Amino acid sequence: MYKSNTNFNLYKTFYDVAMCGSISKAATINYTSQPAISRSIKTLEQELNTKLFIRTKKGIKLTDKGKELFFYVEQGYNSFLTAERSILEDKTLSKGKLSIGIPSHIATFYLFDSLDEFHKKYPNIEITIISKSTSSLLDLLRSHEIDFMIDSEPVKSTDSNITIKHIKNLHNTFIASSDFDISKIKCLKDLENTPVIIPIKGTANRANLDEVLFKNKVELNNVLNIHTSELIIGAIKRKLGIGYVIKELVAHELDNGYFKEIKLDGLPKTGISLVYIENFLTDSPRIFLKEYYNIEL
Repeated sequence: MYKSNTNFNLYKTFYDVAMCGSISKAATINYTSQPAISRSIKTLEQELNTKLFIRTKKGIKLTDKGKELFFYVEQGYNSFLTAERSILEDKTLSKGKLSIGIPSHIATFYLFDSLDEFHKKYPNIEITIISKSTSSLLDLLRSHEIDFMIDSEPVKSTDSNITIKHIKNLHNTFIASSDFDISKIKCLKDLENTPVIIPIKGTANRANLDEVLFKNKVELNNVLNIHTSELIIGAIKRKLGIGYVIKELVAHELDNGYFKEIKLDGLPKTGISLVYIENFLTDSPRIFLKEYYNIEL
């Protein structure tokens, strides 16, 4: 039977250097010296009889064999971290961690109430919320820095380990401040000469809206393009025009009369998806999703 006498600390050092792209940064996070890191890498290269890194002007990068090794080491390293979390956590969630990736505008109406209840029930669970672009959140999911992500559709990934599950449809609508005159807006065609505030091109919400407008032969002539929902809402408050937003995001303002809705037929819905890697979900995220979203994993 084959027996390996490999020092697994060498692989941990290899992983850190590959992730940092720098020996000095790897030395810093490991509280050791650069020569010590270099010696560990050299030792591992001698044991494997192959070169793992090459130096460039921007630092160091993996060779083809280094990339191959990193694929397996990363899987093993993340499995160790998940195993450690699984052992530390228990079904009562007396300790543990929960890390969620979600855009800020979705978090405000779809996450915080549930998170508040969860935190009160399980106060010893350390919670982290990260809001980034979809591609950045997918990278964090692959590196297991978040347990799962919730994002607007479409969410696309070629990684066969990643599961993407549709969980809810949201409603898009046009809204205005309470004293903004909307009396002449009866249909989509009436938007042509109305100041409108819409998401910038390149976003999924804008693409879906543009498709509807094109089908209805509507050409907007007075447009303010804004990137985030929060800024669109701010512009609506300043009475810069009527804004296109997710209705659930402004439900409170609509209920108390601060905003009013322009009800137009044919506007697209926005789906949201839960994205996760099944094998790396520990008790904390599983219980959170089951208890507050009725999602069994």
